[in-house]
Parts: sequence; C-alpha cells; structure tokens
Amino acid sequence: MSRSPINVMITGLGGGSHGMQILKALRLSSLPLRLIGTDITTNSFGRALVDEFETVPRADDPDYIPAILSLIGRHDIQVLFHGSEPELAAMSENAERIRATDVLLPINPPQLIARCMNKLETMSFLREHRFPCPEFHLIESHDDLRQVKTYPVVCKPHIGSGGSANVYIAQDATELELLSRLLLSQVESFITQEYIGTVDQEYTVGVLCDMEGLLVGSIAVKRQIMSALSNRLKTPNRSGRSELGLMLAISSGISQGEIGDYPQVCGYCEKVALALGARGPVNFQCRLDGDKVFIFEINPRYSGTTSMRALAGFNEPELMIRRHLLGETIERPKIKSGLVLRGLEERFLEV
Repeated sequence: MSRSPINVMITGLGGGSHGMQILKALRLSSLPLRLIGTDITTNSFGRALVDEFETVPRADDPDYIPAILSLIGRHDIQVLFHGSEPELAAMSENAERIRATDVLLPINPPQLIARCMNKLETMSFLREHRFPCPEFHLIESHDDLRQVKTYPVVCKPHIGSGGSANVYIAQDATELELLSRLLLSQVESFITQEYIGTVDQEYTVGVLCDMEGLLVGSIAVKRQIMSALSNRLKTPNRSGRSELGLMLAISSGISQGEIGDYPQVCGYCEKVALALGARGPVNFQCRLDGDKVFIFEINPRYSGTTSMRALAGFNEPELMIRRHLLGETIERPKIKSGLVLRGLEERFLEV
C-alpha cells in the first residue's frame, strides 16, 4: 500500500542558503515527499527543484509570519524547515504560533539559538563549561585592544557574519589596530579569537539530537579550505609561530573535503551539543590541535553541508521527519566515508 505524500515546506531557497541544502537532502530521501519552497524573490535557484514555489516577505517584515501561516494552511503543510538565519530567528520567536497549526517545526529552543547566534556568548559558554576554546576578547573600543596578548587572532563580528563575512586575520598589534578601525566603523563591537591549529586540521561537524534531547548521531567533514571556492582569506604566516603552518586561512563557509565518522572530533562535539541542551541540529566549526578539539563557532541549525551528509548516509531532515512525524524508532546512522567535492551548477527557467 503506497503512502500519501508528506507535504514539506522549505524556506529561503536562495542558491547559497542552508535551505537549498535541506532541499537537496530531501530529494535524496526515500520518503514520498511533496516539496513546497519559498524565497523573497522569484529569481531563486531552488524554484527549479521544488514541486511548488511561493514568494514571501523578508523575515524581518511584520507580514512574514502571517504569510508562512497562510501557506501552511493553503498547502496543508506537515513539516516546516527554515532555510536562512533570519528566518530561523523569526520562527524561533513565533514557534508556538506555528506549532499551533499542528505542523512539525524541528528547531532548537530559543535560548540555545540566541546563545549560539552570539559568538561572545558561545565562547563564554564553552569556557564556563571547561570545554577548550580559543582565547577571546570583546572589542568595543580601541582601548580594548590592549587585552590581546597572543597573535595571530581572527577578528569577527560577534553577532552575524554568516559565510565568514567581515572576518579577518591580524598577525600583530599593528594589523589589529588597522582592522579594528575598519570593523568599529561598521559594527558597535567585535571579538578576537586566537588563531588555532593548521589549515589541514579544520572540521565542520554536524550533531543531531531529536526534539526530546536524545542524541541521534554525528558526522564530520575534514575541510579542504585552500581551494578558491572554499577559501575566503589566506595569507602567508608572518607571525613567527611556525607550528601554525606556512599559510593562515579562513574558510568561505562553502565546505568540501573528506566526510565520515571522525570519532575524536565528533565525540567531543556530541558532548558539547548535549551540554547545550540541543533539540535539533547543531553545527560546529572547529580545529584539531594536538589531542584537543577547539570549537570556534556553533551554528544552531542545519548546515551548508546538509546534502553532503545525506550523500554519506546521514540525512538529518529525513531523520527528523521519520522520528517526529512518522513516529519511527531511529537507529544511529551508519556513515559512509568518502570525498565530497563541490562546483557550480546552472538551471534554465522559462519566464
């Protein structure tokens, strides 16, 4: 007996969004799905990959949530996935209104989302719970620069900066002074984080807990960040710290590399996710330095590697549907190891 299609809505289907990653993962699922996509514009790459497409207001528009609620009713939506960080914030704030429609909304608790969206609070949480993390400082004025004693450091806004936007490396006090003038002209404050480890020991780790807080599993990509697509910034190491390698680099957020079950980094990130009280997907950016894992960023959402994980047997959105909509017992997924590479893809749409 065939099962009726499950109506799933994915928002934020711009080309580089994590909404696109959720959509790609669900296209790999064996479940019978009817996929409805949304974006703020019709010029959206995801429009070509869904069964039906709708435009919605921006997430900060007062009409956004009413529009989402209207679409839930019109399309008889059973599961709703956010596809961008602004929409994650809006849905978190309005989770009760959304769930009152009996739709499955698999997102983390508001307090966890707020903590992880603020990098200063993220680092403070790690330090307070005795998890290794880079030395960090809040910079609100040029006087605060005197706190920084160890170089090089990564400078970044402590709120936002998705896709590594406005993220820089300062290798000495002179460079930090110059970068602080730039950043403080654009944001009220930023943080510095000690640059940890080498470019060949960076990982993006996905940990999935169900909505009752039970661990489902984890997976990691050992990033190859020196390619043009995956690299936002690279510079010769002039810090005098040879243990950091010949080059210092920051990922663009477009990950590719070796995917699999990396017990050391995955096991560590699982402990942090449980300490956070995760009730959904959590994505960790970290580096392995010696025998220690140093987390430098936590994203309380589906990742830019969600579809890559699904290719390796760890399909997070499908697992949440099976667990919480279909009531299935979920075993820890068996991860396939391999190499995942990325490139550009084009679609032609008649208008």
